[in-house]
Amino acid sequence: MVEVEHWNTLRLKIYIGENDRWEGKPLYKAIVEKLREMGMAGATVYRGIYGFGKKSRVHSSDVMRLSTDLPVVVEVVDRGHKIEKAICEIKPMIKDGMITVEPVIVVWVGTKEEIEKFEEDAVRET
Repeated sequence: MVEVEHWNTLRLKIYIGENDRWEGKPLYKAIVEKLREMGMAGATVYRGIYGFGKKSRVHSSDVMRLSTDLPVVVEVVDRGHKIEKAICEIKPMIKDGMITVEPVIVVWVGTKEEIEKFEEDAVRET
């Protein structure tokens, strides 16, 4: 295994509700499908067990207070220019939520061939 550090990367986090919809499907699924379509490196959806948003309404997975609209976070890490494009595509899909972006350093581990392809793609995109 070989590893490479990549410094020109950003982490995009999209905070939405579990019940949010886009064109009849769950918004988090629509967002992940859009990110995949765009060729992003990957995406993960996290379902919160407890939290509140700007309206201060508590959402909980506690059986006694079972919420039907738990917080959901979609997280993506990719090169800066790809994250910028993703925001432009996804922002219009969100009626009520929040998007954050932060710089990250990626230490990527893979086979020599995967690392070479990763580095070739980085050179081609600059």
